[in-house]
Amino acid sequence: MDLTFNKREDYNKLQLSKLRNKLNEVYLGGGKKRIEAHKNKGKLTARERIDYLLDDNKPSIEIGALVGDEMYQEHGGCPSGGVVIKIGYVSGKQCIVVANDATVKAGAWFPITGKKNLRAQEIAMENKLPIIYLVDSAGVYLPMQDEIFPDKEHFGRIFRNNAIMSSMGITQIAAVMGSCVAGGAYLPIMSDEALIVDKTGSIFLAGSYLVKAAIGEDIDNETLGGATTHCEISGVTDYKAKDDQDCLNRIKSVMSKIGDYDKAGFNRIESSKPSLDEKEIYGILPISRAEQYDMYEIIKRLVDNSEFDEYKADYGKTIITAYARIDGWAVGIVANQRKIVKSVKDGMQFGGVIYSDSADKATRFIANCNQKKIPLVFLQDVTGFMVGSKSEHGGIIKDGAKMVNAVSNSVVPKFTIVIGNSYGAGNYAMCGKAYDPRLIAAWPSAQLAVMGGEQAAKVLLQIQEATLKSKGVEIDEVKKEELLKEITDKYTAQTSPYYAASRLWTDGIIDPLDTRKWISLGIEAADHAPIEKQFNLGVIQV
Repeated sequence: MDLTFNKREDYNKLQLSKLRNKLNEVYLGGGKKRIEAHKNKGKLTARERIDYLLDDNKPSIEIGALVGDEMYQEHGGCPSGGVVIKIGYVSGKQCIVVANDATVKAGAWFPITGKKNLRAQEIAMENKLPIIYLVDSAGVYLPMQDEIFPDKEHFGRIFRNNAIMSSMGITQIAAVMGSCVAGGAYLPIMSDEALIVDKTGSIFLAGSYLVKAAIGEDIDNETLGGATTHCEISGVTDYKAKDDQDCLNRIKSVMSKIGDYDKAGFNRIESSKPSLDEKEIYGILPISRAEQYDMYEIIKRLVDNSEFDEYKADYGKTIITAYARIDGWAVGIVANQRKIVKSVKDGMQFGGVIYSDSADKATRFIANCNQKKIPLVFLQDVTGFMVGSKSEHGGIIKDGAKMVNAVSNSVVPKFTIVIGNSYGAGNYAMCGKAYDPRLIAAWPSAQLAVMGGEQAAKVLLQIQEATLKSKGVEIDEVKKEELLKEITDKYTAQTSPYYAASRLWTDGIIDPLDTRKWISLGIEAADHAPIEKQFNLGVIQV
């Protein structure tokens, strides 16, 4: 290996170490003292509950671990959005598990908590995947109630989704393992089956203090809405458990008896590992997002046997389109080539840029994958579409629109991995979050923004200079450099994969070596939902 490879490898492993350290902080939830207080009540933590529930010998992935990172600092923070979500297996059945973290503000819902819970339900609905709720929440975080309560994407949407999933025949199981109050009290009764843990679980629309204030009734919370009340008097819950383990064991038992599902029928054979060393990805990825590298070398370390069948290999070379297998699953790969390539028609083409011929090729390939019922995998490292008079006269907008149309109307499941740049309209054409990928994950090397930091900072500086001059303020070169640094630092922070993950623009930041697992579990989940629509591009400019 050469010196460049070694430098890249060291840098990328350092970024991975940073990710692991950040995740270890997040896994502590509200902190060691709150975890201790939580356990003193005889309760497992949210992560312990999920780990106990999921099958030990099966893979799992966590959705949104970094949600809320560095948000709501004035309120004490909200690690993981106060809720833990994993896709895994319970009694051999693939499902999604949602567990409130009561060590974070008693499991109260911040705005980002609502967004994350809705994402879990979206995954369940898209894939017709069973969903298990482990409830331990004080309800809406009142200081921010105006940002979580009334809108379409807020708290109330959860219960609307409960009803929709029920009508779709999607299994929902709710276990009340702590507080379940106010509007949240509707969740267990809107699920198929509801369990409650004796002495620690409680369900009521209003707690004892509010009941006293509202109607003058003196009553304790256990009598008002404890396990005995709801299992013997109200009939709200179906099973009473003596402790957390007993409750989780009962869920395992219920899940073990669920029948098989109708399959979409995506093609799968026995899995094979890449023949090339996956760990070499760390040495292939460059340190700077402006550096060139060969995306083929990344693909060879992600696909089974390092083999793929390339579609239109000599045409539209800045996008690679190929059929391959990942963990045995047949996939269609759409990837941005990041090194300069030569086109017979147009001469040299910049890596990471989408040209008209690349967009045309990708559109055709996406249509083919839909025709053949092959899931799509997008590997993003894109700076955008080519600009300039030659591209405009050649119809780049038209060709780009065709590609966006194909991505939008695709009926096969899509999965997106943000490897490097994800800028502007390139994010859209390469199936960014707005285009409904079943899962979207970023590597630590990712950057998401309207444009690159250096270009954006210079544009923003020009705007700020003009604003100051209009107010009669003249700035010298020293002041200009200070402004440029301030603008660049702020913009760079906003392009970070951590900034994107905290806001759920991606489902998480992952080790590149976990990419195959994410895609494989995602396709298996998608196989629960037979395709009911026909692929139709609608009206496009040809």
